[in-house]
Amino acid sequence: MRDNSKTPKNGSRIKGAPRIPPPAPPQKRREPLPSDQPKSAFDDPLAPARLERIMASSSYRMAYQDPDFLASRETRGPRLMLDYLKTELALQRHGVAHTIVVFGSTRICEPAEAHRRRDEARARLAAAGGPAAAPDLAAKLAIAERIVAKSRLYDVARDFSRLVAEANQGAEPPATLVITGGGPGIMEAANRGAFDAGAETIGLNISLPHEQYPNPYVTPELCFQFHYFALRKMHFMQRARALVAFPGGYGTFDELFEVLTLVQTRVTHPMPIILVGEEFWRGAVDFDYLVAEGVIDREDRELFWFADSAQDILDSLLAWESAARGDK
Repeated sequence: MRDNSKTPKNGSRIKGAPRIPPPAPPQKRREPLPSDQPKSAFDDPLAPARLERIMASSSYRMAYQDPDFLASRETRGPRLMLDYLKTELALQRHGVAHTIVVFGSTRICEPAEAHRRRDEARARLAAAGGPAAAPDLAAKLAIAERIVAKSRLYDVARDFSRLVAEANQGAEPPATLVITGGGPGIMEAANRGAFDAGAETIGLNISLPHEQYPNPYVTPELCFQFHYFALRKMHFMQRARALVAFPGGYGTFDELFEVLTLVQTRVTHPMPIILVGEEFWRGAVDFDYLVAEGVIDREDRELFWFADSAQDILDSLLAWESAARGDK
């Protein structure tokens, strides 16, 4: 656009020509507004102290900078949304489309640690005078022995996750990432296997009343902490292509039976559900009894199967997917 206004070099305006003021600075003013300066103590000696109390009041905080307000009962709705949204946006930025959920006990540690704890329990029992003198220590030693027996599953989880990561290296993007609860034990093993292979891995931790730590093998940018169990569960299922459940306690059973229920009712599309450690699972839950009692159908018993090795888990998962695609 041609500028028809004419202003002499000395800055005076030609008569009849419009005067265009320069654009105002986006932040600073040449002259401060009255509100830019606090009330002077010269006029009111008590004004600075009053102003300090006002500005320190929680009511004066910006809403998003007020932890008391954000933690109130009335703001639970926005907190639920934020609990979901922060993780969702991060996963989108990283292009995470598919996951394999791995769950299992936080107490099933790696074999070396399990043997060390067993030996410590054995030494404490001996120092206390044996089983007759210290039955509680004898019971703890028996549990430690059981953990030693199950510690092989730590290696199974680690090997399986590594196999998944290696399979992804030659596959078309996006990769299928292993996702866990981010804690120790079996979840640590699963994150660690992907870490061993140089792959990204996800951990969804949960805020608890006592202090806890995520395991050190989760990808830092993909390690999240939730306040609400429900939102955490939603993220476990939203991109899940399979669930691999190792022996565990209440948390593992909670996740397993929720997924079984979602698939049973077809709220979620059927997916591979693999229970690792057949001896444990058959002892922990008599699924055939549930069928015989008529509280679940036979086809509900067919929603999952057992496996005992990393390669068996992967092979059966791939076979299920091939069958689901109708491959011959």
